[in-house]
Amino acid sequence: MRYEMLIARRLRPGGGGGRSSSASLTVAVIGMVLAIMVMVLAITIVTGFKHEISSKIYNIDAHIKVADAGYSLSTGTNNVDERDIIPRIISSPIADSIASIALVAEKPAIFKTADNFMGVIYKGCSQQYDWQYIASCLVDGRLPDMDDDADMSEVIISKMMASQMRINTGDRIYTYFIDEKIKVRRSTVVGIYSTDLEEYDKAYVIGNIRAIQNVNGWNKHTGTYVGINTLRTSDIEPLSYSIFTLLANNCADHYGRPLYYVTETHGNNVAYFSWLGLLDMNVIVIIVLIAIVSAFTLISALLMIVLERINMIGILKTMGACNSSIRRIFIYLTQKLIIKALIIGNVASIGLALLQQHFHFARLDAQSYYIPYVPVEIDWGVIALLNVGIIIISYLTLITPSLAISSIKPSLTAKFE
Repeated sequence: MRYEMLIARRLRPGGGGGRSSSASLTVAVIGMVLAIMVMVLAITIVTGFKHEISSKIYNIDAHIKVADAGYSLSTGTNNVDERDIIPRIISSPIADSIASIALVAEKPAIFKTADNFMGVIYKGCSQQYDWQYIASCLVDGRLPDMDDDADMSEVIISKMMASQMRINTGDRIYTYFIDEKIKVRRSTVVGIYSTDLEEYDKAYVIGNIRAIQNVNGWNKHTGTYVGINTLRTSDIEPLSYSIFTLLANNCADHYGRPLYYVTETHGNNVAYFSWLGLLDMNVIVIIVLIAIVSAFTLISALLMIVLERINMIGILKTMGACNSSIRRIFIYLTQKLIIKALIIGNVASIGLALLQQHFHFARLDAQSYYIPYVPVEIDWGVIALLNVGIIIISYLTLITPSLAISSIKPSLTAKFE
């Protein structure tokens, strides 16, 4: 073992400077602990936000949509026949990466009660639609019956709609579809859901696809688009390109133009994913600012340790120790504080994160943040990298102020009190 390390291990920070020095170093340790806690919690919270919100979007909206090449989601004027799309996809090698595939029909409509009305998008789904997430979002009632002989007027609406229009499960309301002429249908509310995504909850009514097919005069194989969910979200972009290539090679007009337009969820929900991307920048800014403040705290701690051990420095220099060796002793000594702060900060922050993960004691306004509690997700790899980065940066930070040791003269240390 090098003698610098041996001396540093036997020394106690704050042990030679009195009560005032010990108190100052305690404050420095507390400051570093709080800084580490803020950095770890910032990472876990942002990671949790990104995971929860993106998971909601992936579950609510189809990962990939195949629509008519001239189709507009805002007008809903064009349509596709699932027999021209689904068989080609499920018979190709890319079918192994697909979790579900279903025909969906969407159409603007107006919900009207005796004293209120609301513009909505009627989303008609089939039995093949992945209902698992919507089922988990139900706060009252049940899902619409999708059997062939079921009542196609059954719908579920959002909690936001139910509150604004004072609708309960079991109520029957008029649904107006406006094309060249107004078509009216009676809808029965059998369930109420809440996803906490305001843009979705204030717009979508979910029902049987046969209701839209009946209004538009379509057959049972026709809808607005074919929705495809992948087994892994990382496959969305490459799979959407593969589907586009597959359909472009097999389905084109006589001019060679593709008949189908393929979009993926990142492009269909740009606002949400852009907002999630900004969270990364916020974390970087927080970590940089806290790192700068922590660097000054470390410099102050090192200088206090040097001042309280100035007589020892003079003795070591008298005995022939070089400045670099003495600097290493005090860097090792200061790093004791850093390791102590790292242990306490990590244990405290991860403990709080685990408590929040299981008990959700920190609540949020779901209308503003899309989720009713502060989400956390502990990424052990990122936290490990953060700790390694803290150790490296702290070591580099201590090198420059430790140079002050070289200016201390043995002849003057005896007079220092």
